[in-house]
Amino acid sequence: MKNIILLLSLHLGLTAFAQTNPLIVPANVVLPKDTLIANHLLKSLNGFLSQKERLNKENVFVLKEDLLETSILLDEMKGIEKSVKFKDDNFYKGYLTNIVQIDKSNFIIQLSYLGINENTPILNASFEILAKYIDDKFYFLSPLQRNTFSWQTKKIGNTTFHFKKELNTKVATEYVKDVALFDKKLNAPQDNIVWYGCNDMPELLKNIGVLYKSEYNGRSVSTFNANENKTTLLVNGTYNTSFNSFDPHDLWHERTRNAIPKNTINKPVDEGCAYLYGGSWGISWPQILKIFKEKVASNPKSDWLSLYDGFYNFGESKEKHLIVSYLINALIVEKIEKEKGFPAVIELLSCGKYEKGNDNYFKVLEKLTGINKVNFNDRVWALIKKSGK
Repeated sequence: MKNIILLLSLHLGLTAFAQTNPLIVPANVVLPKDTLIANHLLKSLNGFLSQKERLNKENVFVLKEDLLETSILLDEMKGIEKSVKFKDDNFYKGYLTNIVQIDKSNFIIQLSYLGINENTPILNASFEILAKYIDDKFYFLSPLQRNTFSWQTKKIGNTTFHFKKELNTKVATEYVKDVALFDKKLNAPQDNIVWYGCNDMPELLKNIGVLYKSEYNGRSVSTFNANENKTTLLVNGTYNTSFNSFDPHDLWHERTRNAIPKNTINKPVDEGCAYLYGGSWGISWPQILKIFKEKVASNPKSDWLSLYDGFYNFGESKEKHLIVSYLINALIVEKIEKEKGFPAVIELLSCGKYEKGNDNYFKVLEKLTGINKVNFNDRVWALIKKSGK
């Protein structure tokens, strides 16, 4: 009997957690003239929203063909009702603000999430979603493709670039080559990439269907991504509309997270790889190594284990930091790859998140190289002396 009660309680708890309050429809909102269509649309929209906390691919109101771009919008909608400040998971209520019927089967929908505190309305977010009516069912999608319909496209390798006027094909080709190189090292499948070049973050947000989101107030640049159907979507808003540049360092991190579970990646090792294969802050790996030798390794009394644990910064500033532990790992990765190949590097890279004491890291490191906490200082000095030759 106790087991039955427990299971029933769990079921009710999960059901309550999964439920979303239906949208509030103000009297001034103009609904489709056909009452049956209007009711069906609202019911379907509430169904779509009630499933937004699930895995995006499990939302039955999203077609597979629309999943990639809609996934990036759904990620922005997750947990939108919650207020940390007011400690209320349902502080912000959803309001339908506009429905525009484009034709018999297509609609543009706008909705906002507002909360009230001391009689003052607080806007958390506003979204724009497309709806399409197919075979007596409504499905919902991001307006990204509609908003970039007039843009040009070019496919290079496994990457499709969407751009307004011009594409720097030389840089784009270098990017595709680096993606292939990194994916090969990581033993990752050659999945497709779809890239959109927006001017800035406000344009990025508008294109994907985020008309406003309070957490992004004042922010001017960003890149959003989604992964579905063996394809990575990248919507860039960093004043790089023609793909005139990319950062190999950041690309390494992106490809690593595409190949290895994020919760197993050891950050210092990951950063070491990024230094080695992509430099940092526009500084090449040979230059980073040179700066390190001049600023840090020039001191014969350097205690590498202490500097490692202290995340000592030898960069020009806190913002443009260069970290000793990352550089040491670059040297270690270089050694492991040369002696045992990159699969051994992956073993160290995925040894688990950084933790105080680094027991998980040193366990794998000693297995692969014989380096441990006792001999760490001597072995790192040896790596430094051999480096750059």
